Amino acid sequence: MKQFLLFALALLLTGTGSLVSAQNTNRVVLTGIDATKKPGDDFFTYANGIWYDSIKIPASQTGVGSYSFMNYPQRVRLQGILDSISARPNKPGSIEQKVGDFYASGMDMAAINKRGYEPIKPLLARIDAVKDVASLLKLVVEEHKVGDGSIIGLGIGPDNKQSTINIAQFSQTGIGLPDRDYYFKTDSSTSRIQKAYKNYLTTLFTLTGTGATAAEKNAAVAYELEKQLATAHKTNIERRDVKANYNKMAVADLAQKQPVLNWPTVLNDLGVKVDSVNVRQPAYYDKLNTMLKSVPISDWKVYMKANALAHYASYLSQPFVDASFAYAKILTGQSVKQTRAEEMTQAVDRSIGDALAQLYVKKYFPEAAKKRMEVLVTNLEKAFEARINNLEWMSDSTKTKAKEKLYAFTEKIGYPDKWRDYSKVDVKRDAYFENRLAATKNEYLYSLAKVGQPVDRTEWHTTPPTVTAYNNPPLNEIVFPAGILQPPYFDVNADDALNYGGIGMVIGHEITHSFDDQGAQFDKVGNVTNWWKPEDYAKFKARTQQVIDQYNQFTVLDSVHVKGALTVGENTADIAGVAIAYDAFKLTEQGKSNTKLDGFTPDQRFFISIARIWRVKTRDEFMRMYVNTNSHSPAKWRVNGPLMNFTPFYKAFNVQPGDKMYKPESERIIVW
Repeated sequence: MKQFLLFALALLLTGTGSLVSAQNTNRVVLTGIDATKKPGDDFFTYANGIWYDSIKIPASQTGVGSYSFMNYPQRVRLQGILDSISARPNKPGSIEQKVGDFYASGMDMAAINKRGYEPIKPLLARIDAVKDVASLLKLVVEEHKVGDGSIIGLGIGPDNKQSTINIAQFSQTGIGLPDRDYYFKTDSSTSRIQKAYKNYLTTLFTLTGTGATAAEKNAAVAYELEKQLATAHKTNIERRDVKANYNKMAVADLAQKQPVLNWPTVLNDLGVKVDSVNVRQPAYYDKLNTMLKSVPISDWKVYMKANALAHYASYLSQPFVDASFAYAKILTGQSVKQTRAEEMTQAVDRSIGDALAQLYVKKYFPEAAKKRMEVLVTNLEKAFEARINNLEWMSDSTKTKAKEKLYAFTEKIGYPDKWRDYSKVDVKRDAYFENRLAATKNEYLYSLAKVGQPVDRTEWHTTPPTVTAYNNPPLNEIVFPAGILQPPYFDVNADDALNYGGIGMVIGHEITHSFDDQGAQFDKVGNVTNWWKPEDYAKFKARTQQVIDQYNQFTVLDSVHVKGALTVGENTADIAGVAIAYDAFKLTEQGKSNTKLDGFTPDQRFFISIARIWRVKTRDEFMRMYVNTNSHSPAKWRVNGPLMNFTPFYKAFNVQPGDKMYKPESERIIVW
C-alpha cells in the first residue's frame, strides 16, 4: 500500500468526526452516517454518503479524502515550513538553507521565465550532435545520471536470490503514456488521451522554435517509436510475476545476445562495475537492440528531444509548465493547475525530502504516537500468528515457516533512525534548474554506491511526511511513516475501535503483503525461495484465485471493472487486514465489551472506521487511469469487498439474505 492543521485538520474531519470534550474524556464522535442507506447494501455509502455527496474536489486536485489524497492538506503543512524557512537567512550548508533556497529558487518564476528553455539548449545541441548508435547510447547514459531516463531503465536493489546484496537491475521503460496498453486501445477515452499526448509533444517542439508542421511531424515520429517499444512491454498484470522478473545474466552473455546495445560500454559509462545484472523484462531489451539497428538515427534524435522536453518541462518557463498541465487535464480530469507553492513543495519533497522531513517531524510528529504504534504492531502480529495457527488449509510445517517469517519482520515507524546526507547537493537560491539536476545527480550517485554492497536495512523508501505505508518483501519489513499517523487513521484521542479499524487495518494489510501472491514467494530473510509444502501452496493459489474472480465482478464506472489479477495482492491484504485488525481489537477492553458509544456498538465503530479511512472521491478521468495502472482497488471496493467476506461484519449490522453485499458463508473468502 504503496502513500499528510489548519486546512488539513478541517478537511480530515469534515463529515468524519469531530473532537469533543466530555468532562475528563476526549473522544472522536462519528458524524456523517447516512442512516437512510442500508449498511448491508453498500457500506461505503452508508458510512460516507453524506460526505461524498457534499464534498467538492478542489479544482487543482484529482480527488479528495483519505489516504494518498491526504497528501494535499499535508502539503499545506510542508508549505508552511518552507514559507517560513525560505523567508529568513539560514546557515550556509544547513538543511534549512538547502530546503529554503531550493523552494525559493522554484518560486522565482520571473527568473525562470527569463531563462525560457535556455537551460536545456546545451542538451538539445548534444542530441543534434549524435551521429551513430554509440554516441546515442553515450547520451542516454549521461542523461540517465541526472534523472532524465529514456530507453535504459536502471535500478539498484536487493538480489532476490541473495537479498543481503544489492544488484543492478534493468527494467522496461522508454514510453511516455502511463502504460503500454494506452498505445493499443481504441476506445474513445484512450483515443482522447493519445491525441492529447501527441498535442503535448507538438507544443513542446514548437516552444523550442520548431515550425508547426515540423513539430507535428516530430511528435508523430516520437510517438510511433514509443509505440514500437511498447509492443515489447509486459502488461501490469504480467509484471506481478516475481520469478519472471528475475533473469540474472552475465554481462558477457548479454553482450553476445544484444550486441548493438553494447552492454559492457553502457555499464562502464553508467559506473556499474559488475559481471552480472538482472534484466527484469528481457523482451524489452531484445526489442531495443533490434530497433537501435533498424530505426534511423534521425528518428532516435527526435525521440530523445521529445523525451527530454517532456522530462524537463516542469523545470522550465511558464509556457512549458502550461503545456504539461494541458496534457494532465485530459489524463486525470484535474481542471486547475496547482499553485506554484504546492508544486514547489512537492519538488522539495521529491528532491531533498529527508531534509524537509526532519523539519516536519520536529514540528508535527509526537513521540507518543510512535510508542502507541509499537504496541499496535505487536498486537496485530500476535493476532496474525493466531490466525496462522487456526488455518484449516495449511499444514503444521508450513505454519511453522510462516510464523518464523512473521517474527522476522522489521518494523519502521514514524521516521528513520538516520537521515540522508545532502552535503554534496549544492543548492543556490537563483538556480532552480541546476538545483533539480544537482539533486537528481546526487540521488543517482547515492543509488550507484549500493551496487554489490550489503543491503542497508535501515534505509527508507518514502519520505516520513508522506501519507502511505508499505511492505518491502526483499527486506521483510513493514513501514509506517509519520504522515499516516494522524486522523482518520490514528488519533490519540480515539477509542480503540477507531484506531484498530483505522491504522490497525493498515498494519494488518501491510503484514499480509508478506503473505500475498507476491510476498508469499519470499522467505523470512527476503530471498525468493519455496518455503511452502506444494499442496499448501496449491490451496493458497486457489484462494487468491477466488479473490481475483470476485473482484473482477466489481463495477467502477459504466463498463469499467476492477482488474482482479492486477489488484489481487492488495485485495488479499485488505481482506486479511480487516480480519487481523478485528482479532487484535477483540483483545482490548472495548473490543470485549458491548457498551455503545454515541449509539454504536464497539464492533460497529470498528467497521465504520474502516470505511472512513478509505473515504475518497475522485474525478472520473483519474479513476479510469487508476483502474488501468494501479494495483489497489478503488476506495469503495476497499471497503465493501473485504467486509462482504467477513462474518463479524454481518453480525454487527444484521446483514441478511437479499442485501446487496450478502454472500452465503460458504462463499465468503478467507485466505489468512
